[in-house]
This record gives sequence, C-alpha cells and structure tokens, in this order.
Amino acid sequence: MKGVCKAERNVKIASYNLHFGEEPPLSGTKGSGTIFFSGCTMRCVFCQNFPISHLYNGKYYGIVELSNILLYLQKKGAHNINLVSPTPYLYHFVKALEIAKKKGFLLPIIYNTSGYERVEIISELRGIVDIYLPDFKYSNNEIAKKYSGVKDYVQNAISSIYEMYKQVGILETDKRGIAKKGIIIRHLILPDNVINSIEALNILEENGLNKVHISLMSQFFPAHLSSKFKEISRKINKKEYKTVKEHALNLGFTKGWFQDI
Repeated sequence: MKGVCKAERNVKIASYNLHFGEEPPLSGTKGSGTIFFSGCTMRCVFCQNFPISHLYNGKYYGIVELSNILLYLQKKGAHNINLVSPTPYLYHFVKALEIAKKKGFLLPIIYNTSGYERVEIISELRGIVDIYLPDFKYSNNEIAKKYSGVKDYVQNAISSIYEMYKQVGILETDKRGIAKKGIIIRHLILPDNVINSIEALNILEENGLNKVHISLMSQFFPAHLSSKFKEISRKINKKEYKTVKEHALNLGFTKGWFQDI
C-alpha cells in the first residue's frame, strides 16, 4: 500500500477472508470475516494451524492497511470480524478499528482465543469486543504444560473467561439468528483425556458458566507433534465423546452445540 513504509508494517497476518466453519450464529449465511494473525500465546503440540501459530507464516501489514481489511470484509458481506489469536497485536488492532469506524465500519468484533489471556488485558477490551470465543482447554496445569507449554493455564483462562462473560453476557442474536453480542466457550475433547474434559466442565460450572453457550468439539485429529504422545496420536472414539457430552448435559450445559463425532 502506498504511503506506508516498511517500519510501520508491524502486524503479521496469515490470511483474511469469509469463513464458514464457525458456530452457526457466527458464520451465518454470508460468513465470518476472519483474520488469522500470525503467532499464538500457546504452543499446542496438536495445533492444526501450526504453520501460522508456531512458524509465524504470514505477511506484514500496517495499521492503515489493517483498517482497510476490516472495511474490505464488511464490503464482502461478512456478519462480523473474527480475530483469531489477536493478543500480540491488540494495540495495532484498536488503532485500526478507530480508523475504520470513521470510514463507516459497523460490524461486531469477535475475540477468538485459546483462553490463555491476562484478565487485565481482557478488562481493557470492554466496549471494544462484542463477542468472545475462548477455548477452555485444560482442567489442570500439568496437562497444559505437557501439551501446550504453559504452566499457569487454568487460573489465567478461567479468570479471563469470567471477565469476558461479565462484559458481554449470554449470547444474543438478531432475527436472522446472527450473533450480536455474548460469549461462546469452546472445549476440544482430547483422546484418552476424558477426565480432563469432565473436570474442565466442572470448573466452568463451579464458576457459574454452565448457562452460557458451549461448543463441545470432537474434531481432534493428530496434527503437528501429536505423534510424539501415544495417547493423543489418534482421534477420539464414540465412548469418549458420549461420556463427555452426557456429563455436560448433566451439569446444565444445554445451550450451544455438540459436534457429532
């Protein structure tokens, strides 16, 4: 883009386009305007997007260029802007959003995150983010360290997720069923880790989060470095899926989506 020097191009993005693979209220009929930022706050050994999250594949953009991406996705018909792993670039995004709004940008903002966030940072996003889409991956820090290389996942994730919930509340949709505001909590079931899933759901319930929309995902496959860990070197089976799903329902998680195996 003319007028932007290389020194100002400090936002690395792998791709941006309309995405139809999110939960129905997010993808809708026209797609979620998804921006995949390079890098991640975690190093999950089973990451399906490791070329982006681990290897930092992507292209550098400036703040003005990022604002133009927001406007471009709006023009393409996106229902929202879906920021995937945006934490390292929050300053740049907020500045880009300010510029885009002056030019007519109106879409809801989705904060799509692994859940490993500092609550102080999330609290600064009040009034900026409309929809939070966090993972709650682990029920204890030993598993988090083993599979994702972080030693304090649980306390940071649950504190941040609760702050997200306080900001935006239960998911709200328009007459078309498209999300306007709220939180959806994702949990990916890992093979040979049913206890992790059960205890993760227990933690959410203990924190009063069993009435929010949950997305229970069965899509795990042994990507990236999974083969180095025997227990996660396969997909989950029907028994594991059924056990976790039944436990979620018993805890009162009746809103959301259960991805069929």
